[in-house]
Amino acid sequence: MRRNTRRGARHTSARYENAFYAPMLSDWRNFESWEAAGSQNATQRANGLYKRILAEFEPPPLDPAICEELDDFVARRKHEGGVAAA
Repeated sequence: MRRNTRRGARHTSARYENAFYAPMLSDWRNFESWEAAGSQNATQRANGLYKRILAEFEPPPLDPAICEELDDFVARRKHEGGVAAA
């Protein structure tokens, strides 16, 4: 039984643009490009990534009433002998 290769090619082509993801840490450049960009290994890239994420972090909006309830809950749990935060 012969498969319809044209249909398979259309299927592949239609999904090619969004079927892959850009890796967060691995570097898919060729060696020369990687070397010219500073030769960072995955640990170095991860370090820079987490620092950038923390620097750019914006806490989501929180209703003041909910914030007050949470603060009251935490204070109550501490008073009741809840586990101390590290």
